[in-house]
Amino acid sequence: MAAIQSTPPAKTGFKYKKRRHLSRELALQGIYQWRIAGGEASFIEDQLRETSIYSKVEEAFFSRLFLGTINNATMLEQQIQPYLDRAMADLSPVESSILLLGTYELIHHVEIPYRAIINEAIELAKTYGGTDGYKYINGVLDKLATKLRAVEVQSQARKKEESP
Repeated sequence: MAAIQSTPPAKTGFKYKKRRHLSRELALQGIYQWRIAGGEASFIEDQLRETSIYSKVEEAFFSRLFLGTINNATMLEQQIQPYLDRAMADLSPVESSILLLGTYELIHHVEIPYRAIINEAIELAKTYGGTDGYKYINGVLDKLATKLRAVEVQSQARKKEESP
């Protein structure tokens, strides 16, 4: 039987998307750990690099998400708070971590469509959050996208109206 040679994932291929998703999962785990136990981001990142999932992530993307979210947490919380029905501190640690991550992506990764960011956050919430937490995440990030990505959201709405 011939050995199958692996090739680097194409940017639009399934493997690329899966690597991005796994990067988000690992970043979420680190943000959650940081919110629960505190500690230095670099120490947590080093721990995450030793996990079995790390070999499957897109390393640079993971680092940007994880460190960017933690380094900007105060500003991100300020962006999120107006769209919450309670204090950020009263959210579950999983939901608050997902909201921080999603908001960071909405602000700092404009190359990623806002719908993709929201869908990824919903998937993380379905996997790691409470029963209906994904609905809350969806509502908050959707409202944030309207503010942070107004032009993109309006463009999508126009396209939807124009399609038969």
